[in-house]
Amino acid sequence: MVDRRLTWLVAIVLLWGGAIFYKLISLQVLHHREYAKLARERQELVIQIPGPRGTIFDRTGRPLAMSVPTESVYINPLRVPDLEIASDLLARALHLNRTELYASMRAAYDNHRGFLWVKRKIDFDEGQELRGMKLEWIGLQQESQRHYPKGSLAAHMLGSVDFEEKGNAGMEKALDSELRGQPGQMRILTDVKRRGIDSQMATEARPGVSITTTIDERIQFVAERELAAAVALHHAFSGSLVVMNPNTGDVLALASYPTYDPNVPAAPADNFARQNHAVSVPFEPGSVFKVITLSAALETTTLSPESPINCHGGVLSLPGRVIHDSHAGIGIIPMAMVLARSSNIGAIEVGRVVGAQNMYDYMKRFGFGQKSGLQLPAESPGKVRNLKRWGTTSLASVSMGQEVSVTTTQLAQAASVIANGGLLVRPRLVARRGGVAVPSVPPVRIVRPKTAITMRQMMEGVVINPQGTGKRARLDGYSVGGKTGSAQIFDFATKHYTHSYNGTFMGFAPLTNPAIVVVVTLNGTHGEGGFGGVVAAPVFHAVATEALRVLEVPKDLPDDVSPHTLVAANVDSNDLAIADAVPGGYNILEDGDDEDKPAEQARALIGPVPPSNPAPAIQAPTLPRVPDFKGKTMRAVLAEAAAKGLIVLPDGSGIARVQTPPPGAVLHQGERIRVQFVR
Repeated sequence: MVDRRLTWLVAIVLLWGGAIFYKLISLQVLHHREYAKLARERQELVIQIPGPRGTIFDRTGRPLAMSVPTESVYINPLRVPDLEIASDLLARALHLNRTELYASMRAAYDNHRGFLWVKRKIDFDEGQELRGMKLEWIGLQQESQRHYPKGSLAAHMLGSVDFEEKGNAGMEKALDSELRGQPGQMRILTDVKRRGIDSQMATEARPGVSITTTIDERIQFVAERELAAAVALHHAFSGSLVVMNPNTGDVLALASYPTYDPNVPAAPADNFARQNHAVSVPFEPGSVFKVITLSAALETTTLSPESPINCHGGVLSLPGRVIHDSHAGIGIIPMAMVLARSSNIGAIEVGRVVGAQNMYDYMKRFGFGQKSGLQLPAESPGKVRNLKRWGTTSLASVSMGQEVSVTTTQLAQAASVIANGGLLVRPRLVARRGGVAVPSVPPVRIVRPKTAITMRQMMEGVVINPQGTGKRARLDGYSVGGKTGSAQIFDFATKHYTHSYNGTFMGFAPLTNPAIVVVVTLNGTHGEGGFGGVVAAPVFHAVATEALRVLEVPKDLPDDVSPHTLVAANVDSNDLAIADAVPGGYNILEDGDDEDKPAEQARALIGPVPPSNPAPAIQAPTLPRVPDFKGKTMRAVLAEAAAKGLIVLPDGSGIARVQTPPPGAVLHQGERIRVQFVR
């Protein structure tokens, strides 16, 4: 009996020991990973450590966008002792709506959710108040917050981010994959009340790639300031401005108005202010487009700056409408004066010689109708209609800048072609990625160097000629080339042109070796004071002056020669010409000149209205011709020029080797002669 009991006891002990051994094997060997994972889940907290976004710098290394550390508040609703009291405390401390917060907490509790964000990215004082409460059910998590230290400066170029630090506009969106950091993980060992005991970094957070832009903060500031002032002064509804290096395509400033502060979350009412008018909003350019028309003429025809162009006395009949130049009585003038005086009729006559196919080809060559490749979202390609869709008068309209839409950035790209000697450069905003230089897209030659230089000289006439439309763009100490434009805004609802205008000026300086291109557009200006030469040219003057100073570009005019002394005083232009349709039709506004000038005075300046069948060429006998200065000393050149009442701008020293205009060319009133001296 005793042996049997002993046997049962031994068996029970062995079975009990075996069970314990099996359990140990199961815990330590067979299911070790599973139970270890369960233990970690109960004893550890895994917190995501967001990687900060890369910093965005201007070209000189000044930060324009950066990520700063901040905290966000969360709770476990299932562990909150009293939801009503908790919502009262949190709403007061975090400046939240108590009713909405309580509803969120109750919904999370009823759905057994153990996590709820209360407020993301709180400020320092709010965090301190929460810590002072010492409540176990309130959690604070480290995050990063995007900060724009300059406020609204370059807002449309930079863009903004959402609460998840994801780019939603501008460069922040276009380069989001590069700027966004890689999150890390931290493991925190907790006690039974989930209080932290120890922590260990599992994976390090990695910041995003830093981007150095081509923007210059100093030039950008002046561009935005002057653009905002001009929009307010002339009661426009929007404006845009681009400053660009014509040789590299680097965008030194890109301004759009109205603007916004990317530090402030977006609201539906901000949609218009957040539009990038320089990149995303196309418009009819008006007479600035005559630069393309005349460039195509120099490339594809035998026309030259001296070629006589019949402006038909300021009136031209087209099928369905009649074109009027505002400066009445213009007869036959050189093609250079067509640009300087911005004659629509002259541009139409030049366009007829160029032809529709060539005109279309050169519009595409200059980059119109296609995106420039600027690294910003929502860039508009503008609109260049296919030749098959051109109407009877489309060539005439396109020649003077209608039936085509462009962006300010595209105009800056086109002006750069003339400024750099005939090369199409792609605008760019990114200079370096993470310290590594980003190469520019190789430029493409689209016009001959001779064409570009000739166009520069003609565009200088727009600014310095007494009858030019861009006199307000002159700079002290620098030569300037440019073109004004004033285009009526078309109302698609009524299918009529309104009396609101797009006023534009595009130009470059210095003329011989341009360092900058500046294009200014104001949309929605009104009245006679709303034309490009009045509203946009002064903005060019202010911005170009500051940009040339910042870039330390040497002056190319002698200190004792002011450009204001080289033109007749009290002669202005109003950038206006009207194209009348048949009775009841619409009008089309374009550039012109001769503000408040009676027709008799205009005729005295230009000559009589030509007959219906004029001679193919008329040369004004009173206009002097350029002497041949080559091979002469500077003293001899200046003496001869003074004796003939001519204005000479000398460059260098020694013997005269190169001069513009060339010997024998007709010298118009106020035009200067540049002479290069070489030893």
